Amino acid sequence: MFDRIDIRHMLRQIALFGISAYVGTVGLMYVSQRSLVFATNTDVGRKLLTPGFLPIAGSKRITIVTADGERLAGWYARPQPAKPVFLFLHGKGSGLAVMKWRWQRIRKTGAGVLAFSYRGYPGSTGTPSETGLIADANAAFAWLRQRHKPDEIVIHGLSLGTGVGVALAAGVRARALILEAPFTAVVDVAAERYPFLPVRWLMWDPFLSRERIARVRMPILIAHGTGDTVIPYHHAERLFARAQEPKTLVTMPGSDHNTLVRDGLYEHIWRFLQHDADG
Repeated sequence: MFDRIDIRHMLRQIALFGISAYVGTVGLMYVSQRSLVFATNTDVGRKLLTPGFLPIAGSKRITIVTADGERLAGWYARPQPAKPVFLFLHGKGSGLAVMKWRWQRIRKTGAGVLAFSYRGYPGSTGTPSETGLIADANAAFAWLRQRHKPDEIVIHGLSLGTGVGVALAAGVRARALILEAPFTAVVDVAAERYPFLPVRWLMWDPFLSRERIARVRMPILIAHGTGDTVIPYHHAERLFARAQEPKTLVTMPGSDHNTLVRDGLYEHIWRFLQHDADG
């Protein structure tokens, strides 16, 4: 039978082991957090590097040089007269190569598009970070502004790209901002997913869209699926509540994170842009 001293020693050892395991988990999450936020090494992304490959029909390859000297791989398709051009800000995994249905819907209407890989993603130099991605978006917007008026440019962010898009739109003039499956902040999503970790103190790239969206001065469309298993729908509701008018919230019943295009997103986008044009 254990005596009282042995039990106390055993409990101390268990406590020390638990504390060590927790501290180790926190440390691992801290040093590897950017690999969780940015997925730069994917098979889909590497397809973009195939010589001659163009993810957007009728597009041409371009290189965008950022203010801090990074070189971004991009694809630009010119719009038909009187049609908008989308500045597309991709999500975590850079799925530009497999978004053919998205590009087809855009090009079918005669709209244009500029899509590019963030720094550190396939074809582009550098290392991703919140500050870096925002600089990338500003460089891409400046590239478009050399060719288009502000009221011709629609900023469209997907998932991670919504954080980039809100930050960009808070400081520029454009026709509209579209946020597809957005978050209030990356740090909010992480805190919900890992409630046992002090992520609010540890994150380098919080992407605080909830703090920035009130500074956006253009029509806003927020679209989110109620069945989103990556970013819960309540993020869209909370972000919408903080946005300035004019604003539109599109709730897509049952849609998941990556099914909004399939489920009719662009019908809502065209209606939104037409309403905006009609004033």
